[in-house]
Amino acid sequence: MVEVGHQRKGRLAIIAGEGQLPLHVAHAARLAGENPFIMALKDEAAQDWSGFDNAVIGVGDMKGLAAILKSRGIDRVVMSGGVKRRPNFSQIHVNLATILKLPSTLRTLRAGGDDAVLKMVIGLIEAQGATVVGAHDIAPDLLATTGPLGSTRPSDDDRRDIARAADAAEVLGRLDVGQGAVSIGGRIVALEGVEGTDAMLERVAGLRADGRISPRRKGVLVKLCKPQQDIRADLPTIGRSTVENALKAGLAGIAVEAGRSLVIERDAVLKAADEAGLFVAGLDLGLPGMGL
Repeated sequence: MVEVGHQRKGRLAIIAGEGQLPLHVAHAARLAGENPFIMALKDEAAQDWSGFDNAVIGVGDMKGLAAILKSRGIDRVVMSGGVKRRPNFSQIHVNLATILKLPSTLRTLRAGGDDAVLKMVIGLIEAQGATVVGAHDIAPDLLATTGPLGSTRPSDDDRRDIARAADAAEVLGRLDVGQGAVSIGGRIVALEGVEGTDAMLERVAGLRADGRISPRRKGVLVKLCKPQQDIRADLPTIGRSTVENALKAGLAGIAVEAGRSLVIERDAVLKAADEAGLFVAGLDLGLPGMGL
């Protein structure tokens, strides 16, 4: 389980990538009395930030980030949302605090997995004098809890698939490849790579349509935090699109790691899952039966 909470000193900044998570974090921060400054990533963030103080910044612009931190009195930064494209050399703008880290930075950008890259980015941000905090520190209500989250519960067959997919996701995470796996009838049929969860589920739907997967077996999606992951960035996340794509893939449900995964728009997710007859569950890997 992650520890939730942070000490408020200076201003909070939110580095916003794609998706809805940055908006949820920003609104949660405002409800908590913060006045968050939004740094929307160029060519990644498509949200409307007109209701917040904001600026657009390039993915590799550490010099620009440092200037914003100083001018706005920012001492805490949240990284939220997806980033589809890693910056190339021409997009990296450095300052003195970044120069000494540049050789290792370039090696990581070229060859590192997502977890390695995120740890590198956290180090670069903190070299500018700010502390990186997790999205769950600002919006703890997004964290998945243990057990079935909606009205549908996993069957015995589903629990066996959950255990199988959880084993695969744990190994996949150790390799810094992805966070998700799909098991159908005890067989691992898909592992998440750089394409992301929704694309993986579309691939499963295609396999089922082609007859490569038995229509009589449903299966499950499991998403886990990588064992070595810095939980301040890129926690496993599900939303309405995850439910929609799981349904298209013919799955029985979705299981995520309780306390170390985020559920975006929980009420809408559970309503959609209940209407489709899919379960959504939080797993406690330390409990017998994972708390199901």
